[in-house]
Amino acid sequence: MTVAKRDYYEVLGVARGASEDEIKKAYRKVAMQYHPDRNPGDKEAEAKFKEATEAYEVLRDAQKRARYDQFGHAGVGGAAGGPGGMGDFSGFDLADALRAFMRDFGGGEGGFEDLFGGGGVRGGARGSGRGDDLQVRLPLTLEEIAEGVEKKIRVKHLKRCATCDGRGGKGERTCTQCHGRGQVRRVQQTMFGQFVNVTTCPRCHGEGSIVSETCRTCGGDGRVSETETVSVKVPAGVASGNYIPLRGLGDAGLRGGPAGDLIVLIEEKSHDVFERHSDDLLLEMPVGFPTLALGGKIEVPLLGGAVHTIDVSSGTASGHVARIRGKGLPGLRGGRGDLLVRLRVWVPTKLTGAEKKLLEELRRGEGLRPPKAARSLFERVRDAFGG
Repeated sequence: MTVAKRDYYEVLGVARGASEDEIKKAYRKVAMQYHPDRNPGDKEAEAKFKEATEAYEVLRDAQKRARYDQFGHAGVGGAAGGPGGMGDFSGFDLADALRAFMRDFGGGEGGFEDLFGGGGVRGGARGSGRGDDLQVRLPLTLEEIAEGVEKKIRVKHLKRCATCDGRGGKGERTCTQCHGRGQVRRVQQTMFGQFVNVTTCPRCHGEGSIVSETCRTCGGDGRVSETETVSVKVPAGVASGNYIPLRGLGDAGLRGGPAGDLIVLIEEKSHDVFERHSDDLLLEMPVGFPTLALGGKIEVPLLGGAVHTIDVSSGTASGHVARIRGKGLPGLRGGRGDLLVRLRVWVPTKLTGAEKKLLEELRRGEGLRPPKAARSLFERVRDAFGG
């Protein structure tokens, strides 16, 4: 049985209109309470820590927060079982949560000092940092969305340097400034007592080690800029706002660190004929007055170029919507939408003399005159204002 996700604002204990600073402070409070280092072996605390971090990662990002506010968990892929991992947070593990926490609170602001009561820094280097995620927009036509498509996109990103294998050089040795810890600890005496500040080592950039000879290819960064063509398979039924993460195709991490992801954001191009409403398509279909009045058959275009014949009953009013089952777009999770055909009376702008004469005769006929309203417009207005 699937457990429903809690509201992200409820998880952090903030109002929906909370500022970015309020969200950050609220997350820090919850994360410090349930951090694994404070609750060793406590699976419930670990789950709450991951839940709080997942909520923070969405609400701290303006675009993700806007989608969440509009569509809930579905807007950020929060519902488990999304196809192809399209923004699905179901794979959000403890390592992801700890990495996010360290990113924003790994130094002096509520990081190690708060966790360990000012007792110092854990031994060992922080390790190589993960590379940045990149984002690319992929415009698609309705035809491509209906069938699914594989696209080639060109991406400029930072790749691991092949010359030094991402290490930035050779002759690696322990950093003499931080002694391999990746962080430096500064103690300051004030009239209020002792203050300890922990920051990333400026010499080794948190790696704990430095190289004796810098790589000439990458200049010591361990990464070089490259433009690469990659393929992305887009399933049928996607919509604007959906995104597909391509794991490991973002920027490579510093000095051998893991690469970030490439986020392919779907954009839907407007169509000249069809208008999308979820999985349904709407078509405005002009029909001559004689067909609406007498009935008949009309051919309706379908997405992709085929046609479908529908019957029009006699006396059909302009604006009537006919539904053609299963001729809309496929759904991401199965099924298919419908094609909605709105019939609009077509009024000709150019008439021959004979046609005008026929219309004049028809206009004089009693059967073509609209029925008179039971009460005049003047009477309805007068009653509305108590006259």
